[in-house]
Amino acid sequence: MGLRYVFLKSIAKECGDNVSIHDNVVLLSPTNLKIGSNVSIHPNCYIDAEGGIDIGSNVSIATATIMISTTHTWEDTSTPIKYNPKRLTPIVIDDDVWLGCNVKVIGPCHLGERTICAAGAVVKGDVRGHCIVGGVPAKIIKSI
Repeated sequence: MGLRYVFLKSIAKECGDNVSIHDNVVLLSPTNLKIGSNVSIHPNCYIDAEGGIDIGSNVSIATATIMISTTHTWEDTSTPIKYNPKRLTPIVIDDDVWLGCNVKVIGPCHLGERTICAAGAVVKGDVRGHCIVGGVPAKIIKSI
């Protein structure tokens, strides 16, 4: 894990201290990725930062979480969707957030401070802080 951290620190837009990157984590466009301190990214996560991802401090990203900060457009009907231009959809995760196993974060998205995303949730848009969200699409379950 130490070599992954050293490598990430050298190529990421920003990378704090004590960042743990476990096995089989895929990081696309790490030059558009900001990570605070005391962050853990657990095995089998997929993070596409092409559109920009900003992860605060004291964040735990559980196994098999996916974050995608781009989407395809489809307006040009003469071109297959996969060849239409991409739209950048940034993701911001504030401090003290826990993303449970198999969470999908689809940009544009802003997760407020001290948010918990329940396992399997699909999160998009703004989520105020100090709450638990879950479901598909994710909705507030409880304030904390």
